[in-house]
Amino acid sequence: MALTVPTLYFDQPGPHNTEETLQAARQRAEQLGIRTILVASTTGETGVRAVQTFRGYNVVVVTHSAGFRAPNEQELLPENRAAIESGGGRILTCQHAFGGINRAVRRKLGTYLTDEIIAFALRTFGEGMKVCIEIAVMAADAGLVRVDEPCIAIAGTGRGADTAIVLKPANAQSFFDLRVMEILAKPRLG
Repeated sequence: MALTVPTLYFDQPGPHNTEETLQAARQRAEQLGIRTILVASTTGETGVRAVQTFRGYNVVVVTHSAGFRAPNEQELLPENRAAIESGGGRILTCQHAFGGINRAVRRKLGTYLTDEIIAFALRTFGEGMKVCIEIAVMAADAGLVRVDEPCIAIAGTGRGADTAIVLKPANAQSFFDLRVMEILAKPRLG
């Protein structure tokens, strides 16, 4: 049996693709009956838009960890946190699956370890693809998404959303059980 699923390929990565990406993900979620949506968001702007687009769904907004850009700094803006939560979304802020302690080892000792090597390999499909897979692992480890049923993960290149996939998440210790089932949107890198 073969299945044809439309995929959006954007000429350029970036936040100008956010609305089209969210709408493509919403349409596929409706078709498949998927109720769990993961979305990466730095300042929370994309998270707010996702909560509005997916009203009534289980929306998990995954942020950067505190201190990601600067010590003691949280990039999620308080007004966006309030809008996400009041819109029914949940927020996950934790260590990044592909850049925790191993990143400290790289910075201190100048060597790459497994998680960052995996991240570099996933970036061959685009930054958003790496982030979609990473947030799925983070949400699974936090118990916010099931590993035995598909969900949709949405992320972007820098800011906004330009990548969306259907996947079955996995916990970090079972990472290679994760399955990307469909690519709904991504930048066409060339």
